[in-house]
Amino acid sequence: MSTHSSSQRYLSTRGGSYGFSFEDVVLKGLADDGGLFIPEEIPSIPDDWSALWPNWSFKELACHIFSLYISPDEIPSEDLAQIVEQSYSTFRAPEITPLVTLDENNDLHLLELFHGPTFAFKDVALQFLGNLFEYFLTRRNSSKRGKDRQHLTVIGATSGDTGSAAIYGLRGKKDVSVFMMHPRGKISPVQEAQMTTVLDENVHNLAVEGTFDDCQDLVKALFQDPDINQTHRLAAVNSINWARILAQITYYFHAYSSLLKSGRYVPGSKVRFVVPTGNFGDILAGYFAKQMGLPVEKLVVATNENDILHRFWSTGYYEKRPVHGQVANGGHVEDGVKAHESGVRETLSPAMDILVSSNFERLLWFLAFRVYARNSSSEDRRTAGEKVKVWLQDLKEQGGFGVDSAVLQAAREDFESERISDADTAKTIRAVYDYPSPAAKHDASFGTEGTKIRGGYILDPHSAVGIAASRRSMARTPTPRTHHISLATAHPAKFSTAVEKALADDENFRFQELLPEQFKGLEDLPRRVQSIGKEHSFEDVRTMIHTKVAPR
Repeated sequence: MSTHSSSQRYLSTRGGSYGFSFEDVVLKGLADDGGLFIPEEIPSIPDDWSALWPNWSFKELACHIFSLYISPDEIPSEDLAQIVEQSYSTFRAPEITPLVTLDENNDLHLLELFHGPTFAFKDVALQFLGNLFEYFLTRRNSSKRGKDRQHLTVIGATSGDTGSAAIYGLRGKKDVSVFMMHPRGKISPVQEAQMTTVLDENVHNLAVEGTFDDCQDLVKALFQDPDINQTHRLAAVNSINWARILAQITYYFHAYSSLLKSGRYVPGSKVRFVVPTGNFGDILAGYFAKQMGLPVEKLVVATNENDILHRFWSTGYYEKRPVHGQVANGGHVEDGVKAHESGVRETLSPAMDILVSSNFERLLWFLAFRVYARNSSSEDRRTAGEKVKVWLQDLKEQGGFGVDSAVLQAAREDFESERISDADTAKTIRAVYDYPSPAAKHDASFGTEGTKIRGGYILDPHSAVGIAASRRSMARTPTPRTHHISLATAHPAKFSTAVEKALADDENFRFQELLPEQFKGLEDLPRRVQSIGKEHSFEDVRTMIHTKVAPR
């Protein structure tokens, strides 16, 4: 691949796969050695970016950022622009991801990421990924007929929003089948309805007995199973797919540009991004933006009570530490939460109820490379891969691992972390609703109804975790001169019980006022979903794929 720059060639985090193209990693999803794909090198933004990029639209920024990671030999610039246009024409907000101000006095802003088809931040990446699948398959099948055509079997696991976003991005697409697994009874009714009411023939919903981690383990097991990989071409839509991370880099640059244009930014000010974090994909995109040159002081990891990431930044140990029985209670069954014996503490923010964050592996590789590299050679990359491989093996066999103090120090250079309880989540929803913020003065001008009621702004519980963490970060970094941009990851109507609990003592609040038109009547539509028991789950899913999709 002599025409590819180092940022357009990809390797595995575990050191066993090198020299992959962008098309390779998008269609493979997971490396053969079980690792995740990353670029050989993170590119730097041009020296003149600050004069040009802030004036570009979201779509223009996306094209320029993507081109740093995708060779024009793989996707010509004209085709890339068309894919970007197609991906984001489905969004209700002209700005795609608008930035609004919650607290003018303390420079607290909210990046609204829920203006896509399924009202969640996952749409930003999965609309793009669905169109990439279609682009590559159309090119590969242009002169083929019948059994000679390549067919993609997309496998995914969801804790709520990935499923509907992936399904909406892939429904009806030719030469693609999608199998989406969710933990039965552990996602909200709206999330479940968004997935299971899609009746397109190429969409298959699987309700798995267990947790999201069980679903995610099934996905990884399928990718490493020689039987299914001999007969079917598997692809990933979870954030283990590199294209998911790439797509999300754009909104960090767009948010910074929006802040510069808002008139509130003073030269020399600092900027922090605060990210509600479960599987670590969203904040990892922020890490890539920061390493590319975006002037971000810190990225703040905001976890709920499933705090494995917060404990890592506090101690240098990444450990599961199972929790059992009543201690794991805390959320609302009506919103898809229920205590589970695996140790996942199920909370008001169920999409973040994850025991092991898959994308953390990508950060570990870059930390290992930074600490242990000698001269940025191929041998140094292998060394980093070996470090990650050992850490992940310890996680699998011993339930956790620790890192050297130099690795922890490297992690703390770019990140801080906060753990937010359910009680603080509910208090934050109420506090933001009561506060007369500028954001609440907007009507549905961004094209999405239901986040502002009678002068109050309504947060979903995941976004509330981010705002609560922002408040703590603000206490450490007094304004003026420090702006906090917290990511709003979903529309509040997707989590009715958490919002109603937080606002229960407001006699004027009516949850029905939050519902966008697209949600009304959704739960009454016909559904199609297959139950998967826990005992033989892997064999059952593999058999279903063989039954529903003809072998290649």
